[in-house]
This record gives sequence, C-alpha cells and structure tokens, in this order.
Amino acid sequence: MQTKPVKHKTRATVVVCGMVQGVNYRWFTQRRASDLQLTGYVRNMPDGSVAVVVEGDRREIETLLDALRVGPSAAVVESATVEWHAACGEFDRFEVRY
Repeated sequence: MQTKPVKHKTRATVVVCGMVQGVNYRWFTQRRASDLQLTGYVRNMPDGSVAVVVEGDRREIETLLDALRVGPSAAVVESATVEWHAACGEFDRFEVRY
C-alpha cells in the first residue's frame, strides 16, 4: 500500500519594504497565494511596507516568497523579512485586508 506524503502546515509573517504600495502589490500577492492554495492576508502598512501573513505547506510558502521578493513589474522590492511560526489554522482563504 502506497501512502501519500503528509503536508505539514506552517505560518510565515512577511514584511516587504521598498516601492510596494500603489503598484498592485497586494493584488499580485493575493493572486499568487491563492494559486498556491495558501491562506492568510496581505495589507498595506502605514510606514509604506506591505505585511503578509500566510499559512500552508512550507514549499508553497517558499514559492510565494520567491515571487514576493520580485513583485509585480512596477514594484521595487528592497527587502522581504520573514518570521516562521506554527500554523494556527485561522484562515479559510487568502485575502486583501485594508
């Protein structure tokens, strides 16, 4: 009998700095995260950064992080700081928050 690999969910909190507001960065993030079947949210912060809280399989989150470090064509990403945590399971989709 063949068994399926167990997917271990994790959580990442990401702060992206640079020219990331007003360039469709939140919508870019929401689309990529949803395509990867990740849950959580993205929102603009008062200091000009973008905050992302994401849960799912670590490999998919790493794929999202690769995309976040580039961003949409009009963005200029200077840094993306990541903190890893245990997943809470509080989200049922990935959304843009205001």
